[in-house]
Amino acid sequence: MKTALITGAAGFLGSHLCDKLLAKGMSVIGMDNLITGSMSNIAHLEDNSNFRFVNHDVCEHIVIEGDLDYILHFASPASPIDYLKIPIQTLKVGALGTHNVLGLARAKNARVLVASTSEIYGDPLVHPQTEDYFGNVNTIGPRGVYDEAKRYLESITMAYHRYHGVDTRIIRIFNTYGPRMRLNDGRVIPAFMGQVLRGEDLTVFGDGSQTRSFCFVEDEIEGIYRLLMSDYHLPVNIGNPDEITILDFAQEIIALTGTDQKIVYKELPKNDPLQRKPDITKAKEILGWEPKVGRAEGMQRTYDYFKSLSQEGLNKMEYRDFTSFKT
Repeated sequence: MKTALITGAAGFLGSHLCDKLLAKGMSVIGMDNLITGSMSNIAHLEDNSNFRFVNHDVCEHIVIEGDLDYILHFASPASPIDYLKIPIQTLKVGALGTHNVLGLARAKNARVLVASTSEIYGDPLVHPQTEDYFGNVNTIGPRGVYDEAKRYLESITMAYHRYHGVDTRIIRIFNTYGPRMRLNDGRVIPAFMGQVLRGEDLTVFGDGSQTRSFCFVEDEIEGIYRLLMSDYHLPVNIGNPDEITILDFAQEIIALTGTDQKIVYKELPKNDPLQRKPDITKAKEILGWEPKVGRAEGMQRTYDYFKSLSQEGLNKMEYRDFTSFKT
């Protein structure tokens, strides 16, 4: 039985990856310090004899007994509402955390896949974004803490690959959605759905002409798994190229939910990308992967998930006390 370590295992994508690798017959060690993750995402794995949880901050030295075949590094705040509150922790997990993970992979002779992001392209001047585009990032802007953490993650990963011969994979994740997202994580899909379920108007930033491309989590996880099992070590975009403006998307949400909420407009946040669409040519050619779940189906499944939450959960904006985490 192969053994995999997943950092950020209690997060949105990390928890789905635990399910995926367990279903593939692996033994999984899930690691998380729960700064943004939630044990509720992996509660269903409590009695699984092939799953073990370790509460640990990857910015500290990582000790794992026994053999490791794979490491998937997904530990990081991933939504603006989080990384703007904990900017130093965000930078540290991209730098120190990735350094520790790569050192562990080298010591264990394990294959390591690191989670990068479409945010490394910044506010892109190339559309759609291809893997050979270097990006347009404001290093000193408020979003720079996340963008640059992930750009450094890619750089040190390639350094370990070239200098130490570590078997590495880099995935650039575009907007992903689905069950287990936090209702108040600040990204557009849970924000809109939370507002609908609470009977609030939908908030659009700017004039709503900015675009996004949304990939259902089931498709994203399949793409991650295929990259892990491939022999390709350079970055690969995984996302859905079906692009839509935020204003059109807000109108889709109103139609989907059958509500009569209005759309209200607020100022566009600084350095918010105006376009986001992946070029997935490499994913198609190298991995034989492309998304299968259309936005209508994926949004319905996601809306059904959010509707299943308790009314208390819908009305309560989850408070996260970040003061106890070292910076």
